[in-house]
Amino acid sequence: MYFYSKKLRKFLRVLPGKKYLGEYRFLPIFFIGGAVIEFLMINWHVGEVNFYKVYKKRKVEELVKQCEREELLKLQIKKT
Repeated sequence: MYFYSKKLRKFLRVLPGKKYLGEYRFLPIFFIGGAVIEFLMINWHVGEVNFYKVYKKRKVEELVKQCEREELLKLQIKKT
C-alpha cells in the first residue's frame, strides 16, 4: 500500500530520464540544489556575517580552548 498522492505520482512520471537513468534521474536535481545551498552559504550575508565566518570563528575558539587545556596539563605535570 502506497501513501502518496496521485498528483505526486503524476509529477514524478513527468520528469524526464526514466528510461536511461531510472531511479537516479533525480540525482542532478539534488546535485544542483546542493550547489545552490553551498553558493548561498558562501555569498549570503546576514549583516556582516555569513556561514563560513561563523564556522571559522568557532573552530578558532575550539583550538584556543584546546591549547589552553594542554598548557594547564603541562603546568600541572611540571608541578608534580
